[in-house]
Amino acid sequence: MIPLTLEEIARAVDGTVHGSAGPGLTVTGPVVIDSREVTAGALFAAILGERSDGHDFAPAAYSAGAVAVLGSRPVEGPCVVADDVVIALTKLAALVRDRLSPVVIGLTGSVGKTTTKDLLAQILEREAPTVATSRSFNNEIGLPLTILRADRQTRYLVLEMGAAKPGDITHLVRVGRPQIGMVLNVGPAHVLTMGGIDGVAKTKGEMVRDLPAATGGGFALLNSDDERVAAMARQTPAAVTFYGTGQDAAVRARDVTLDAAGHASFTLHTLTEQAPVRLRLPGEHQVANALAAACAASIAGVPADRIAAALSSALPRSPGRFEIKERADGVTVIDDAYNANPASARAAIRTLVTMAGDRRTVAVLGEMMHQAEGTIHHHEAIGALAGALGINVLVAVGKGEGPDAMVAAAREAGVSVYAVPDGDAAIDLLRESLRPADVVLVKASSMVGLSAVATALDASA
Repeated sequence: MIPLTLEEIARAVDGTVHGSAGPGLTVTGPVVIDSREVTAGALFAAILGERSDGHDFAPAAYSAGAVAVLGSRPVEGPCVVADDVVIALTKLAALVRDRLSPVVIGLTGSVGKTTTKDLLAQILEREAPTVATSRSFNNEIGLPLTILRADRQTRYLVLEMGAAKPGDITHLVRVGRPQIGMVLNVGPAHVLTMGGIDGVAKTKGEMVRDLPAATGGGFALLNSDDERVAAMARQTPAAVTFYGTGQDAAVRARDVTLDAAGHASFTLHTLTEQAPVRLRLPGEHQVANALAAACAASIAGVPADRIAAALSSALPRSPGRFEIKERADGVTVIDDAYNANPASARAAIRTLVTMAGDRRTVAVLGEMMHQAEGTIHHHEAIGALAGALGINVLVAVGKGEGPDAMVAAAREAGVSVYAVPDGDAAIDLLRESLRPADVVLVKASSMVGLSAVATALDASA
């Protein structure tokens, strides 16, 4: 973060300075919302949440080295008080964004946002100082926190943008003001709050509508393999570049192959160059994520050979996204429990089969949330796919029409199915039934809480 006095912060957030803050007291460290992440010089933002009140952690923040607290009421120590801390963070991020001039890249999509963001960051940070969204801090709190990590040395700022309802991405774009905006795909995620799949497309399209015009340096990067995304070319004033697997895509992959472990190799074609890539992330679906990252890096001026080298060495960075853990007894645990929708579930199951080869496959699957009226159909399709691909064991976690439909379809397809009510029951079952050399996929929407299952399995052998 660029150094800011409490007076500057107060003016930016329409707040007031309280406590024992002397004139010129300056925040030199990060802005954090977790007192456990405070370092010397930090500003601790005390957010009032549903389960806890950040103001209660102000003493711990000061003890850890925080210069001041940003809150909605005074605390015992130097602080800036504003009406709403989340809005204040947005205003503070806007101030920092105005004082810096990085290349800002925004990206969104129904599937693959975080992996693409991590790949792009690993390309760009080889070129110049880069700040990218941590984990999935992609909402009205996480995006300002990411911007506030930037300083005067930051050359690239990569902002992942998520949405739960229409207007969310518009808000984030107006705060981050990217010159380069990218849409990965449109899928049945959050269809309940966005008005169906067409509503999802409209919401994701907010990424490119407010970009600068082509004459002002704006670029919209669109996945030509997704017809709803490709159609967004008509909605943006920015210059459009397509990426994908088709011949007409400006940035594309040719000669895609998979090895026995599920790692994809391909020839990367950019606007003027080509170079070979061999991904270390398993799954053919990672080719699309790599192409998206390559397209953004190419537009930012990185040569194809350096893009390819970075992609070929890139590793997973965010937990719960196809994170592979090898146990001492030979069991492989694939933790993909951060989130799930039909597209990502299909990709995960296919990759499980590819990785396993002749080893026994165990799919631990929970509910895919927010599927609206398509819940039964989408879960039935996943159960049927498990059978079609020859999954050996399916452990369905949870109760309700989604898991029930998945169980019925998988059994009809000949899969050995166990239905358990919750994650604890799944852990007990798997501890008793796993065999050495099994390959286990753990996949569900985050609210199901199956990350605890993956953690428990990794810890036991």
